[in-house]
Amino acid sequence: MRNPLAEHVVEIKPSGIRKFFDIVSEMKDAISLGVGEPDFDTPWHIRDEGIYSLEKGRTFYTSNSGLKELRMEICNYMKRRTGVSYHFNDEVIITVGGSEGIDIALRAMLNPGEEVLIPQPSYVSYEPCTILAGGKPVIINLKAENEFRLTAQELRDAITDKTKILILPFPNNPTGAIMEKADLDAIAEVIREKDIFVISDEIYSELSYKGDHVSIVSLPGMQERTILINGFSKAYAMTGWRLGYACGPKEIIAQMTKIHQFAIMCAPTTSQYAAVEALRNGDADVEMMRDAYNQRRRFLMNAFQEMGLECFEPFGAFYVFPCIKEFGLTSEEFATRFLNEEKVAVVPGTAFGDCGEGFLRISYAYSIENLKVALERLNRFIERLRAEKQ
Repeated sequence: MRNPLAEHVVEIKPSGIRKFFDIVSEMKDAISLGVGEPDFDTPWHIRDEGIYSLEKGRTFYTSNSGLKELRMEICNYMKRRTGVSYHFNDEVIITVGGSEGIDIALRAMLNPGEEVLIPQPSYVSYEPCTILAGGKPVIINLKAENEFRLTAQELRDAITDKTKILILPFPNNPTGAIMEKADLDAIAEVIREKDIFVISDEIYSELSYKGDHVSIVSLPGMQERTILINGFSKAYAMTGWRLGYACGPKEIIAQMTKIHQFAIMCAPTTSQYAAVEALRNGDADVEMMRDAYNQRRRFLMNAFQEMGLECFEPFGAFYVFPCIKEFGLTSEEFATRFLNEEKVAVVPGTAFGDCGEGFLRISYAYSIENLKVALERLNRFIERLRAEKQ
C-alpha cells in the first residue's frame, strides 16, 4: 500500500512540552511546573454569562468573523490599551484560541518558499505552522546577555530578499522577556526599511510587570503591516474556552476569514458571549491575577538568588528561564533527572528552540504552596548535583 502520510508533516517533531506533562500525570505526589495554564478559575461573572447564553438557547453559529458585539468590544479594548483604532467589520476576526490566529495568518500571507523570521526561544507552534503554510522558518537565536530581547541588528542580519514576515513573540513564552518602547522603535525602523510584515503574538500582553505593555501596532507605520494576535486564555484564565482574535489590515483579515470559514466555520458561540463580559467587566480580575503572578515571580527570583541559581529577571508572562549550565547536564537530562528523583516537572529549554539549551522553563502559574514545595525539592536536587561535581 502506498504511504498515506505527508512527508513534511511526519518530519515535524511533536511538542517537547507535552512529554513531561504526560509523565507527571501518572506519577504520585508529583508537582508540575511545566504547563502554561493559569491556576485560577475563570472569574464567576464570565462563567455566568456563558451559562446564561446556553439558558437563552444561544447555541447557533455566529458569523464567520465572530459575534458583532465581541468584535466591537475588542476594538474598544484595543483603543484604550494601544491607542490604535480598528474597525470591527473588516479588521477583526475571532479565532479558536490565539494559535488558530497564528496558523491562518501564516497561511493567508505566505507563498511557497517565503521566509518567516522566528526569534527563539519561543512558543512551539511558530515553526511548524510556518512549514505547514509552505514557508521557510529562519531562526534568530536570542541571547541571555540581551535578556532574550530581539535587537535591531539581529533582525537586520537575518533578513534576505525572501523574508516576508517577522514573528514578534513578546511578552515571551518561555523566557518571560519583554520588549520596551525603545526596543520596538529600533525594530520597527528595520521593518519599515525592509518592507516586511509582522505577526505580533501578544497573548501575554496583560501580564507585564514593568509598566504597561507596548504594542508594536502603536508605532508609526506599523498598524498597516502587522497582524496582532491576542486572546482570553492567559489574562482571563479562559484556556478551555478556546477563544482568541486577530486584528490587522482588512485585505489580510479577509483572506484569514476565508480559511477560517472553510476549516472552522466559527469560534464557539458560548465562549464568545462570555468574552464580551470579560472585556466589559474583567479589568479588576486581570489586575488581581497579575498582582498574584507578580508576587510569585518575585518569590521565585528571591529563591533562585538564595540557591545561587543564575536567572535574569523576567518582566512578562508567567515563566522564569533559569540557567543550569553550571551542572554539566543538558536541559533534557536535568529535567528528566529532576522529575525522576524529586517528582517535579519542568520543561527543557530546548523544547523552545536549540538556543534554549542550558535553560529550563518553570511556570509560576501555580499556588505559592506548590511553588514552595517545588523549590525545596529543586534546592535539594541542585545541592546534590553540586556535590556530585566535587
